[in-house]
Order: sequence, then structure tokens, then C-alpha cells
Amino acid sequence: MNTATIASPMGPFSIIASEDEVLASGWTANPAELTALIAPSVGTPLRASHDLGPISDAARAYFDGDLTAPDRIPVRQVGGPFLEQAWQVLRTVPAGSPISYAEFASRVGRPGAARAAASACSRNAAALFVPCHRVVRTGGDLGGFRWGVAVKRQLLAHEQGELQMAAQPPPLRHQTA
Repeated sequence: MNTATIASPMGPFSIIASEDEVLASGWTANPAELTALIAPSVGTPLRASHDLGPISDAARAYFDGDLTAPDRIPVRQVGGPFLEQAWQVLRTVPAGSPISYAEFASRVGRPGAARAAASACSRNAAALFVPCHRVVRTGGDLGGFRWGVAVKRQLLAHEQGELQMAAQPPPLRHQTA
């Protein structure tokens, strides 16, 4: 598995990928934090990289305004049939059009199972590439997000065209001589 961390407006965004598929991603400077989100059957040792080619390019393009760029990147997540179907459905929710957990449950074929839908969002390992941030509570309250409600708010505002994103420089790292 290869890893890379890129700058994003919300801070460092790390990605773990195998070949051309995203396995996990999120707002952390430490890609190793993401390994617990990946099914053990998928895992191999992590190899740090400066860039993951088209995968890193898609994330950068999203932050630069191409909101559909992550949609073109394959994602591999392992879960039961409901989870895998739910994650596929999440990839069909268009940017700028958030849906409620109840609507998400209906789209997955389980009307009335909003809690199960919320659980699928919370178990999503591939943030941004599987846009669980586009699911909100009925009435518009944001609900939760693994990477924080502030990040979710910024993503939704960006997708509504209300926020111009500019990547933040990576944090300074102390080096010892």
C-alpha cells in the first residue's frame, strides 16, 4: 500500500492506495492512523510516497474546484453487502446536493433504517472519494463526521460555491541534526 499526504484547506489530507484504488483517506498528517480503517485482508506494509499520481491529482483538483474529480477514482472498501452497497450509493450523491440520513437509507433500499445508514457513513474509510460528508440530518443539521464537523461544514460550503478553497501549507516538521 502506498501513502501520500497532500495539503488541503482543512489541513493535511492523507491517502492510502493500492495501485490505482483508494483504500482509505482523511484529514490527518499521519497515514498510519488510517490503517485501522482498512479491512485486514487488504493490508500490506505502508510505503510513503510524495504523490499518488491520478489519485493525488483528483484530490487537489477537488480542492481547486473540480468537485467531480474524486468520482473518477476507483475505491476498494471491504464490508458486508449492506455496507458495500451503501458506499456505492454515497458515490452517486452529487456535490452541492446533500441528502438526509433517511433519504440515504431509502436510496440503499432500507427505508426507515437511518441509523444503519449513519453507521455506514461512520464506517467509511475513504473520505472525499466516498463522500459521506454529503449526508446530513433531517432538517439540515450536519450530524457527525469522523474528521470533525468543521471539516464537514467547509466541504459542504465549498460544494455550494460558498467557499473558495486555498490549500494550506503543510505543517512544519522539526528535524534533528
